[in-house]
Amino acid sequence: MTLDRDVAEALEKEMRRSRRGMKAAINDALRRGLRLGTQPPKPRPFKVQPTALGVRPGIDLDRMNQLVDELDAEARIPKLRR
Repeated sequence: MTLDRDVAEALEKEMRRSRRGMKAAINDALRRGLRLGTQPPKPRPFKVQPTALGVRPGIDLDRMNQLVDELDAEARIPKLRR
């Protein structure tokens, strides 16, 4: 088999990068290239199933991060005063 210069250089770079021999590098490249012609299976559509969270009325979930930050800050105050 005779390789074009650019292909041979790319193969040498791949062999150095992957620390593998010529045979393994060529086989992997051919496998990847031959797979490009086949179409991958179509993924199933992703569907979101809404679920009730059981949160009590009056609790704002959008402000939960703020509450966590405030509790974290309160816990750090005694450590900072030392």
